[in-house]
Amino acid sequence: MRVLIQPEDGASPILSALKGAHKSVDIVIFRLDCNEIEEAIEAAARRGVCVRALVAAVNRGGEEQLRRLETRLLESGVTVARTADDLVRYHAKMLLIDKQVLYVLSHNYTTLDIEHSRAFGIVTRNRAFVQEAIRLFEADVHRQAYTPELSTFVVSPVNARKQLSEFIRKAQKELLIYDPKLSDRQMLKILQECRKSGVEIKVIGRVGKQATGLHVQALEKIRLHTRTIIRDRKQAFVGSQSLRKLELDSRRELGLIVKDAAVVNQVIATFERDWGSSNAQQQNAEVDAKDSKLQKRITKVTKKLKPLNTTIKRAVKKAVLESGEPVLKDARAKETLKQLVKRSVKQAVKEAVEEAAS
Repeated sequence: MRVLIQPEDGASPILSALKGAHKSVDIVIFRLDCNEIEEAIEAAARRGVCVRALVAAVNRGGEEQLRRLETRLLESGVTVARTADDLVRYHAKMLLIDKQVLYVLSHNYTTLDIEHSRAFGIVTRNRAFVQEAIRLFEADVHRQAYTPELSTFVVSPVNARKQLSEFIRKAQKELLIYDPKLSDRQMLKILQECRKSGVEIKVIGRVGKQATGLHVQALEKIRLHTRTIIRDRKQAFVGSQSLRKLELDSRRELGLIVKDAAVVNQVIATFERDWGSSNAQQQNAEVDAKDSKLQKRITKVTKKLKPLNTTIKRAVKKAVLESGEPVLKDARAKETLKQLVKRSVKQAVKEAVEEAAS
């Protein structure tokens, strides 16, 4: 088992898998605009590999592209099936090579997801995972009911809510979560219960208004697309479903719960880099905001003090006119005048600062 980390790994692992297929390729497509991947799929079909593509019936803003993609794939000898329309969306991302190697991805086959987004994928030869993936693919291709037989094979809307609720509840020390929009009320309630029992929870992404006490940061520099939960640094869920009602209950989503130490550790290392980077960006933003606020106050104070020079000149001129020019030659009078001016300046500065602060 291994983990793909985007954008670091790029399209190469998927391309290598498609080019290395000998007998069969079964692929689920929600979005595809990466020309290299499309060409590799078509090339596999032309060299005699049995290629089947299950293409989403709809996606937001891209139905025309999906239909054109289907036509191109059919022309290349790919067997194309379209997902049923009984679910709001078919959003799972899965690839089976020779019915022996399974790729479960949190990203689409698009340039945006692969090159500019944080995403993960699990690559496994685990027989139980592979067999369950074959069952799901066949059921959805033939539009038949699917009943899961493996608790760590997480499929929305069939068993995702149940399995992810149990997965989160079993946390004892820590939950590290990537989620573009964590908003399901039941899941937020479970997270609050975990927090109250002493579990530290860090979320990279966004959470709903009901969330309190969770450490949340936005992902900086790159787009967030993965849905990942790491529990107690021992197990990880990687998939396509956010902890959001729509994705748990009304869409086809797919993820795996894995405990392979090397995979989990790589995902943790990536999370910690992203968390540290986001934290540094946030601290810099806070410093910049404070500096900006201070600069505004300084500017305001300066504006308030601009008339001060004129005021001082007028005061000195008045004293000279009233006492005569010799007052500036008298040392004691000169010192007294100096102290009066000093006190006047000090008081003016104090008042300007207090006014600006308020």
